[in-house]
Amino acid sequence: MMLRPRQSLLVKRTLDALAQHGNTLAVAPTGSGKTIMLSAVAGSLLSEPDAKVCILAHRTELTGQNRAKFSRVNPGLTTSVFDANEKSWEGNATFAMVQTLSRPSHLKQIPTLDLLVIDEAHHASSPSYRAVIDQVLDKNPKAGICGLTATPNRGDGQGLREVFTNVADQISLGEMIASGHLVPPRTFVIDVGAQEALQKVRRTAMDFDMDEVASILNKSLITDAVIAHWKQKAADRKTIIFCSTVTHAQNVCDAFVASGVHAVLIHGELSDAERKARLKDYETGQAQVVVNVAVLTEGYDYTPTACIVLLRPSSYKSTFIQMVGRGLRTVDPEEFPCVIKTDCIVLDFGTASLMHGALEQEVNLDGHPHDGDAPTKDCPDCDAIVPLACMECPLCGHVWERSPDDVGELSDFIMSEIDLLKRSNFRWCDLFGCDDALMATGFSAWGGVFFLNGRWHAIGGAKSLVPKLLAVGDRTVCMAKADDWLNDHESADSAHKTRRWLNEPPTPKQLGYLPEPMRADFGMTRYQASALLSFQFNKNAIQRLVTAANDAHVSSAMELA
Repeated sequence: MMLRPRQSLLVKRTLDALAQHGNTLAVAPTGSGKTIMLSAVAGSLLSEPDAKVCILAHRTELTGQNRAKFSRVNPGLTTSVFDANEKSWEGNATFAMVQTLSRPSHLKQIPTLDLLVIDEAHHASSPSYRAVIDQVLDKNPKAGICGLTATPNRGDGQGLREVFTNVADQISLGEMIASGHLVPPRTFVIDVGAQEALQKVRRTAMDFDMDEVASILNKSLITDAVIAHWKQKAADRKTIIFCSTVTHAQNVCDAFVASGVHAVLIHGELSDAERKARLKDYETGQAQVVVNVAVLTEGYDYTPTACIVLLRPSSYKSTFIQMVGRGLRTVDPEEFPCVIKTDCIVLDFGTASLMHGALEQEVNLDGHPHDGDAPTKDCPDCDAIVPLACMECPLCGHVWERSPDDVGELSDFIMSEIDLLKRSNFRWCDLFGCDDALMATGFSAWGGVFFLNGRWHAIGGAKSLVPKLLAVGDRTVCMAKADDWLNDHESADSAHKTRRWLNEPPTPKQLGYLPEPMRADFGMTRYQASALLSFQFNKNAIQRLVTAANDAHVSSAMELA
């Protein structure tokens, strides 16, 4: 497989920062492929003979996911696991659970490492992580410490400066939206007569006083107004609601049910079995709304979710971003054939949006990566080196003042498809000059995007694989899915070789397969001929997939009507 160009740039900057500082933090949002990038960083260090790397995580599912993706990025390297069930350092890369590895008896078993990679690195300053880091550096003071996270600013306000001295790179949420890997949020801040009172709520050590928040928002008149606004703007959308307390959430859930909307309640006091049963009710279509209290903030992704309701403030921007992020994932059309998702509606009945501003306040608003070294600046509070575009230090939380002209909303992100096409590892061809059918090919796979009845459809195919519908809806999202399909099924070597075809004429064999009118195009290249042939050979399958997706959408629309 191949990395996206933006992923490759983050990996390069991370390796450069490790060489210069011995440690570094990279920041990238959900959906950016953090596991792929950390695998590439580790793999680069393991090119040295006898090098050894440990990838540290705090959840079992992360360890398994990281190991599987590492093997895809680095198929020639061996792996091992150190957790509650297995304790081995045999692999070139060892995937460890911090809860297990941080025990005194296990710390002594850590071999000499060249690199320690910390997934979800906002946890890196906690005692268990520090114990591992200190032991690694005791064994080898020159060992690199590399962290990756989507939310570097911890909920307890503790900075990461004691572990990291610099931030190598930061992929913005806007870049992910502009490149089609996330959908854009459409935010509505709605005052139901509570904003002034909410602004006076006291803060505790961890967040705002949620009991005090509930005393303001947990009122039937406010809940009725919330339901009315939701029915007006998002009645047909799967929705996650964030409330302040269990009692508040229960009342909101009951009110939705009383108004004829099937809703379920999730909170930390439920058993695992009950929680799973209620989430299944939400995910299988029975319930349209799930109301929760600090349970679905992190690590929950049901991609058809297309509305987020905020019925609580957040004193930390990371929590605000995590809540909104539950609705930004794109949808797999094979898994959800009747769902077309082009944006996420955010209904904020509190003060989170007003307090924290745009989701992209602390990162570059242009949404475009640039080659070369990332421009940096020093934080005046902790002396950390951070990307120039940061307006909030990821390591200590210092906020730089910005002029009114600098403030932007996510709706300001506009990136033309021309830019998106140029950023691909592959050349995309406009098959018929009408801008409604584009394809790119490699040695083993092809990807295409096709327009029908106001919607784009992404299709991917490969040797020994039946063509597959990858996405339906917005052009940018479809382009991203098709491009990722090619990255997954091709290598850097195959992409390089196909680029050599860009200026070569078609082969006689290619011309023999092309329709007669196309053979007269004397400007055609070998690569364009390859794209056209991929379309010709797969035309029936492409038409069948696009037509079926269109029919499913029409049928779903008729049912809703």
